[in-house]
Amino acid sequence: MSHHVGEDIRSLRKTRGMTLSQLAADVGRSVGWLSQIERGQTTPSVRDLGLLAERLEVNLSFFFRSSARAPEEQGLVLRAADRPTIGSAESGLTEELLSPTLSGSFEMIRSVFAPRSSSEGPRKARPTEDGGVLLSGSLTLIVGETEVQLSPGDSFQFNQADYAWRNDGTEPAVVIWVVSPPIY
Repeated sequence: MSHHVGEDIRSLRKTRGMTLSQLAADVGRSVGWLSQIERGQTTPSVRDLGLLAERLEVNLSFFFRSSARAPEEQGLVLRAADRPTIGSAESGLTEELLSPTLSGSFEMIRSVFAPRSSSEGPRKARPTEDGGVLLSGSLTLIVGETEVQLSPGDSFQFNQADYAWRNDGTEPAVVIWVVSPPIY
């Protein structure tokens, strides 16, 4: 298990607006125990980590990414084979977390928007700044009342705004997305 597990738990907890007390109570543990986990002073059992993952809405495997890699590489590099997948093909959007850790000021995500898919309406503004670049395919991005068609190489950036997306094309649209602060 990566020594960055505690940092990831703290980041996930904070981005979900949870206090130490709330998360600790949700998993049936003490605030002191959770604080020690977040500060890297102790390691949770797999059972406890499973409870934390469930409450933080991530797969248990999220915490084990890069665990087989050299210690000096963990938190610095995330190998392609170790990327956790988020989302599902049924939703029209699958994502891979590219960031080796969530303890920084931003995260990177590879988003793949399926052909003929959409967000099915706007997503509520979140307390983040978002940006990205379209690598392949085509994508319609709607930010507030503004609708733009993106082509490969086009980039975008917006701050705390409602947004929606649509891929009217016949091929997947691939975007490298950057979010600050991290939300996953």
